[in-house]
Amino acid sequence: MGTDAHVFLSDLARSLTPRADQLVEVMLRHLRDELPEVWNHDDIAAVAPVALAEHIAAGLDFLERDRDMAEASTPPGAIEFARRLAEHGVPISQLLRVYRLVHADLLQQLYAETARVADSQELINATTTKLSEMAFAYVDRTAEQSVAAYQRERDRRLQRRLITINDAGTRIGTTLNITRTAQELADVGADHLADLVTVDILSSALQHDRTYPVAGSATLHRVAQALSAGCPDPSVDTGQTHAYQEGSAPARVLATGKPVRLPLSADNVPPWLAISAEQALALGALGLHSMLLVPLWARGKPLGLAQFVRRHTADAFDDDELLLAQEIASRAAVNIDNARRYTRERSTALALQRSLLPQTVPEESVVETASRYLPSGSRAGVGGDWFDVIPLSGARVALVVGDVIGHGLHAAATMGQLRTAVRTLADIDLTPDELLTHLDDVVIRLQRQAEPGTDEMSATCLYAVYDPVSRTCSLASAGHLPPAVVTSSTADDEATTSRTVDFPKLPIGPPLGLGGLPFETAEFELPPGSRLVLYTDGLVQSRSRDIETALGLLREVLARAPASLEETCDELLATLLPSHPADDVALLVARTGALDAGHVATWDIPCDPAVVSKARAHVSDQLAAWGLEEMAFTTELVVSELVTNAIRYGKGPIQLRMILQSALTCEVSDASSTAPHLRRARAFDEGGRGLLLVAQLTENWGTRHNREGKVIWAEQLIPTALTEAAPALT
Repeated sequence: MGTDAHVFLSDLARSLTPRADQLVEVMLRHLRDELPEVWNHDDIAAVAPVALAEHIAAGLDFLERDRDMAEASTPPGAIEFARRLAEHGVPISQLLRVYRLVHADLLQQLYAETARVADSQELINATTTKLSEMAFAYVDRTAEQSVAAYQRERDRRLQRRLITINDAGTRIGTTLNITRTAQELADVGADHLADLVTVDILSSALQHDRTYPVAGSATLHRVAQALSAGCPDPSVDTGQTHAYQEGSAPARVLATGKPVRLPLSADNVPPWLAISAEQALALGALGLHSMLLVPLWARGKPLGLAQFVRRHTADAFDDDELLLAQEIASRAAVNIDNARRYTRERSTALALQRSLLPQTVPEESVVETASRYLPSGSRAGVGGDWFDVIPLSGARVALVVGDVIGHGLHAAATMGQLRTAVRTLADIDLTPDELLTHLDDVVIRLQRQAEPGTDEMSATCLYAVYDPVSRTCSLASAGHLPPAVVTSSTADDEATTSRTVDFPKLPIGPPLGLGGLPFETAEFELPPGSRLVLYTDGLVQSRSRDIETALGLLREVLARAPASLEETCDELLATLLPSHPADDVALLVARTGALDAGHVATWDIPCDPAVVSKARAHVSDQLAAWGLEEMAFTTELVVSELVTNAIRYGKGPIQLRMILQSALTCEVSDASSTAPHLRRARAFDEGGRGLLLVAQLTENWGTRHNREGKVIWAEQLIPTALTEAAPALT
C-alpha cells in the first residue's frame, strides 16, 4: 500500500464506499439515542437519513479524489435538514450537536479502518493527522453553510411570526363587539396557525356582569369558528352552550390560565372537543392530530377559551407556535374585555339616558309632537343629547332640545341634571333668554362641583315656547343650531305637499358654561299647521359631508315629508344618518295648532272693586256658551279672588282671560311686577285666604311675568262628562 497518506486515504475511501449504507445505519442509531427529541418530527426523521448519506458520500469522495476542501459545499439534504430544524423551532445548538456527533462517528470509523489495514505506525500517524485536518476543514465549511440555512429559515419563521402578530393587531379588535372580536381571532388563527379554530366565551362575560367571570363549572357559548383554506367543514355550529367537565383539559386551562398542547387521533376525539355525537364523527373524519388550548384571560381573570386544531396535512404545533397562539389570544382577550367593559358601560349609560328622557310626551291638543333618540354607534359611547315637551300656563307649550358635550355615564347624568333644571325653570314661566341665563348658572355651578381632572362641562340648548292663542313662537339658543320651520302653502290642507322650509335667523348665544355673555329671544309667527323641527348636531354633522349639504338634505326631506309626524322622523333619520351614527341624535318634530276666538274670551277690567260682580257674570255667560255651566260656581269663586287681588294689590290695566283647551284656564293680568304668594292666614286676619282658596279649588295655579307686568293663572280640569259639550278645537 506504500507510505503515501494521500494514496492510502484514497484507497481507504474507495473500499468504504460500498459499505456507506452500513455507516449511515450505525450513525442514525447513535443520533436517535443521543437526540431523541429531534426525531419527534416525522419530516425531520425522514430527511435525516438522506442528509447523513449525502454527508458520508461527500466525505468519502473528497478522500478518494484528494480534493481541495475549499471546494466543499453542504449537501442539499443537509441544508434541508437544517431548514427543517429551524422550521420546527429546534434550537441551533441541536443542529451543531448533530454535526459533532456525525463527524465524530465518521472519524471514528475511519480511524478504526486505518488501524486495521495500515502496515506501519508511521502510516497510521500520517493518515490520522491528514484525516483530522480534512475532517475539521469539511465540518467547518459545511456547518457554516448549514447554520446559514438554519438562520435564513429561522428569520423567515420570525418574519412569518411578525406578519401574523401584525395581522392580528390589525384585524382583531376592529369593533367593540365581543362576538365580532372572537370571530376575528378565529379568522386570524385559521389563516396562519390551524385548520380549525373555535372560540368559547363564558356566559357571564357575554352578559356584561359587573364582576369578572369565574371558571370552573360555568357555561360557555361557542361564539366563533373558522376553517383554513381547503379544510372540510366539520359542522361545529356556533351559538351553542356547553360546559367543560371538571378536570378536563379545557377546564384546567380556564382555571389556571396556562395553555396546553395536546396530541389527537381520529379514533379518539376527546368528548369535550365535540358538543354532540355527530360532531365527534365529523371531527374524527378530519384526521386531527394536534391541538392547542389557549385561555382567553384579561386583567388576571378568565373570559373564555380558544382551540387551535391541525389535521394530518400539517405539522404538529411546536413551542414557537404555542407562544404565537398565546400572544394573539392574549391580544384578543384584552379586546374582548374592553368590548365587555364598553358594552356594560354603554348599556348602563343608555339605560340611564333613556330613563331620563321623556317616557311619554304630553298630549297637547294644539301641538302634536313626535320624537326620536338615537344613541351613537361609535366607540365614544352614549352622549348627553335630550329633548323635552313641557306644558306651560295659558295653553302654551315649551319645546326643548339640548346636547351635553362628551359621552358616557357622566354626560348622561349631566343631561339628566340639565333636563330637570330646564323643567324647574320652565315652571316659573321665565322667558327663553332668562331661562338660558339661569341654566348657564347651573352649568357653571356643576363645573365647580366636578372632580379635578374631569373633562370640562359644557352644553348647548334650544328653548322654544309656542303660544297657540297669539300663534307666536319665542325661542333662544345657547350655542345650538336653529330649528327648521315648515309652512304649508294651504294651512288647512294636511295632505298638501307644497311646503316651504326655512331656518329662521336668530341670535345664537354662547354654549352653556361660559358665563357672563347674554342670550337673546327671537319671536316669529307660525301659521296653523306649521312644523317646528328641533334636532341636535348629530343629525346633520358628518365627516363625509359639510353642514350646508346636510341642511339641504334636511330641507328636501321636510319639503316632501308625509303628513304623519312619526313617518317624518323616520324619513329624516333614514336619509341623513348612516347605519351607525358617529354621534347621538335627538329629534323633536312639532305641528302647531291654534286656539280660535271660540276658545278664548278676554275682558278688560277697570280698577274698581264694584266690577268684580260683572267679571263673575262674564264668566258665567261664557261657560254657558261653552256648555260648561256645571263649572260656573267654582270658576266664579276663582275669578272673583284673582280679580279682587289684582284690583287691591296690582296696577291697571287689568285684563281677564279664559282659555278653553283640554283644561279650563282663568288668567288675570295687571301692570304690577309684585307677585302674590300663598300664606297661612291667622284667626283674626281680614285677608290672606284668597290664594289658599284658589289653590284648593283648582288643579294648578301660578304666576308668570312679562314685560307689561304679571299674569296670575289658575287651571281646572274639565269633567269627562262635559268634554263632549265643549266646542272642538280647530
